[in-house]
Amino acid sequence: MRKALVTGSSRGIGKAIVLELARKGYAVAVHYGANQQAAQAVAEEAQTLGAAKVALLRADLSSPEAAAKLITEASAALGGLDILVNNAGITRDGLLIRMRDEDWDAVIDTNLTSVFHTTREALKLMMKARWGRIINITSVVGILGNPGQANYVAAKAALIGFTKSVAKEYATRGITVNAVAPGFIESDMTSKLPEGVQAEYLKQIPVGRFGKPEEIAKAVAFLASDEAAYINGQTLCVDGGLTPH
Repeated sequence: MRKALVTGSSRGIGKAIVLELARKGYAVAVHYGANQQAAQAVAEEAQTLGAAKVALLRADLSSPEAAAKLITEASAALGGLDILVNNAGITRDGLLIRMRDEDWDAVIDTNLTSVFHTTREALKLMMKARWGRIINITSVVGILGNPGQANYVAAKAALIGFTKSVAKEYATRGITVNAVAPGFIESDMTSKLPEGVQAEYLKQIPVGRFGKPEEIAKAVAFLASDEAAYINGQTLCVDGGLTPH
């Protein structure tokens, strides 16, 4: 029985990943920052879908101590930790010339620095077990760029480089490190976009639709599996063909 922690899993892509892993019988830890009610609902749904065990954990990932402690708590609650999905993230959008220092720092701390802290702690456990999967949720904007999101894009681009480096460091220990880069995914944010804006986005996507959180979750579940043992240091774009290669 594999044991997985998914950060930022009270909604959206994180929620979908937890539920997909639950369907496969994993023990899962649901992490949240503020919305306990939503996270509790995810935990209950995961239980009904067949999760071997479910834990509910709160942590402010902008705090280095809290991020590291989250790994210890997840391992204690689940009886170990085999899989870490670094999904938690925030946005503080704005044109660079008007971007405040605190908006830059908040996004970098939560979206990038927290991944350093959680990954470092998780590796200690995985090295002892000589098996592990670390999957970082980046974004296609980390490859393409996006106006008004210099802080977010910088963090997501850095995650791709981080993934490649850590993958090379720990491959001989049975640990793989990969990233998934979602494109435009159906969410509360995309549903609130004006129709004209949605239409412009859709023109850029060859398959002609937004993705679903469940489609990201299936990619993550594959990378977490034994079948993906020879995939390491890669960034998988799940974006309907949006990103050129």
